[in-house]
Amino acid sequence: KNGTAFDITDRNSPPKVGAGFQSTNARRSNEATELASNGESEHPLQVILQSFLPHVYVLASTDTEELVRLKGIYGGLTGLLRPFGERIYGDIVTRDSTGISKNLENYGIHFVPFRGAIDYAKRSAENDDSSIAADRVGSISGAKYRDSVNEVLHSEIQKQGEQLSRGFRSSYHSAETESYIPSYYTLYVRKLLARRLLVPREDFTHPVACLIAISSQSVTPIETLRELYNETRRGGRNIPSWMSDEFLRYYLLIHDEDHDDMAKTTALFDQMKRHFGLHCHLLRIRSIECNAQSEEATGLPISRWLSADEDLECIRRKNQNHGVDELQQYLFEADAAVIKSFVRELTTQSIIPFMEGRVIAWNDQVASRRRGLSGRFMSLSKRWTAFGSGRGSKTGSSYPGGSNYDANAGIYFPDSPEATLHRLAYYAFMLRDWKLSASIYDLLRADFVDDKAWRHAALANEMAALSLLFVSQTDQAFKSNIDTINQMLDSASYSFLSRCSDPMGTLRCLVLAIGLFSARGDAGRHEASRWAIRLLENSILNPLPQCILSEQLAWLFQSRSGVGDLRWSSRNRKAALWHFLTTHMWLVVGKLSIAAERLGDAKMLYATSMNSNETPPFAAMVGPWEQLHERITPNNTDIGPEDLTRGAVEEDEEHGELRDNNETRAGQSTAALIQQVERKSLYHRLHNSMGHADDGFT
Repeated sequence: KNGTAFDITDRNSPPKVGAGFQSTNARRSNEATELASNGESEHPLQVILQSFLPHVYVLASTDTEELVRLKGIYGGLTGLLRPFGERIYGDIVTRDSTGISKNLENYGIHFVPFRGAIDYAKRSAENDDSSIAADRVGSISGAKYRDSVNEVLHSEIQKQGEQLSRGFRSSYHSAETESYIPSYYTLYVRKLLARRLLVPREDFTHPVACLIAISSQSVTPIETLRELYNETRRGGRNIPSWMSDEFLRYYLLIHDEDHDDMAKTTALFDQMKRHFGLHCHLLRIRSIECNAQSEEATGLPISRWLSADEDLECIRRKNQNHGVDELQQYLFEADAAVIKSFVRELTTQSIIPFMEGRVIAWNDQVASRRRGLSGRFMSLSKRWTAFGSGRGSKTGSSYPGGSNYDANAGIYFPDSPEATLHRLAYYAFMLRDWKLSASIYDLLRADFVDDKAWRHAALANEMAALSLLFVSQTDQAFKSNIDTINQMLDSASYSFLSRCSDPMGTLRCLVLAIGLFSARGDAGRHEASRWAIRLLENSILNPLPQCILSEQLAWLFQSRSGVGDLRWSSRNRKAALWHFLTTHMWLVVGKLSIAAERLGDAKMLYATSMNSNETPPFAAMVGPWEQLHERITPNNTDIGPEDLTRGAVEEDEEHGELRDNNETRAGQSTAALIQQVERKSLYHRLHNSMGHADDGFT
């Protein structure tokens, strides 16, 4: 109604707040004590926005980690702060590149253990500081992570059963009734985006700030702070050569309220401010352990951004203890209050101003030079001669053709203009200055292609497309930019999949695009459905994600409101077809109860769109429809993915039915089975059914 680009409370989208949405989308049991407020929207748009938040690396002294351990908190200082950083309450005001103030809603920060992230980067570089090695290890681990996401989804579906499947409810008769996104899909998007590894090309995994923490129990506090600071500098043994050390250092002094003297701690804190400036904070917490019987005890919020591997560890731990989480952690209410206050102060008074200052400086010193006539001339001359060597690099270029790109290592060094512009674009993206972000990524796309830095070019195309989607605030702007956005997404997905052999990059790129397109009304949902089909055709999804994406695709077609009283251009029949196809997919993975619901949705949609009570409405569908009904019986129960690999799946070419030959086929994955089924069974039946001019499958 107000003409904004992403109105997720329109009549065809899930309500932003409301008991109805919460009741139909059962929340995960391990998120009962999360920080999110009771009406928080679970629309994928909100999940996407929360995934692009500043990363704050945590580097704590040994005595600090010991103090946190004595409190009964696992995961060290990072585990204590992480849940409180994911949602900061209250308005956060920032200024964009044009000086206009705006509020950042649902903002937060992601706390990451410093040594854990750096150790991963060092292991992946194979002791030669090679970005190519890091990317190769990342691609291999990406395939394993997709399997982990598949296991988490199976566990959640198995645990919540039919109640969670009812989260997909839509209006079949009236466009005024709100429809809902499948809650499985929102969970899948969150788990997919929760995996962020420290690799050269992805600046959004690099630290914006580093929290250096000591406790009041430290014997030599100032020297300890200096040692921790030296760990964060380039040139040392920890920081890779492709990672910039130009990030904010914030110093935290933790005071033990139960054992230490406040006067000595105050004197130490004053000394810290004299040595290190104003980016310091004194945090007063208790060191004794808090449990459920303690006075004024409150549960430690569970992070909503646990990766799939972390979720699996929690699931295994609960299974070993018969469904009881023995690591349920508690805090005193006073400790929780001071931590919330500290995280807000850190964000509003240090991180946001630091990012704004860097954006202004880099925009004036580097980006303005690239936009000018001289910058364009140097960029053009670089393509043909070595005259434009380095494009203004501080150190010059020693690589062929005057490029700052090290093709052997696959990196841009942090002091190069390209690396600086990359950080500028992402800082602007995190501050939600979409216009500046889109313009900088557009500059970088051409430079990366010229240098044949395909991984960097793919990411630049992906982020440029996302920025343009946010920039398109009106329907007219969206329609004018849609061709450019689709071209960028096509280039990004092709580069990730073909040039870089990185299916995880393609998956993330298209899932992000589908999430943003789906919040743009009928025109956006049309584009989202196109890219969802494209993602299914790439055959890079595991079985459960394929079922979930097919449900989302059915919702995209079903939520098209149409025009006029007759709802011209609505897509109910296509939605019914995808519900029908999804029914078969859920049967293949053994989720019979969900398959029954999807078949019921298809029946209802066909009855509405065809104004007929006959099911199925087309003669060619009678055979496949009856086969699905025979397989969905009240006595059938859901089975897990491990049950699907116990016997080989054969195709009966005469009847097109699946049967078990009771011969174990060791090592065959569920993904291979679903591809075999979809190729030989489902599409075989569909093609054989296309004998009529209008049979409902076209």
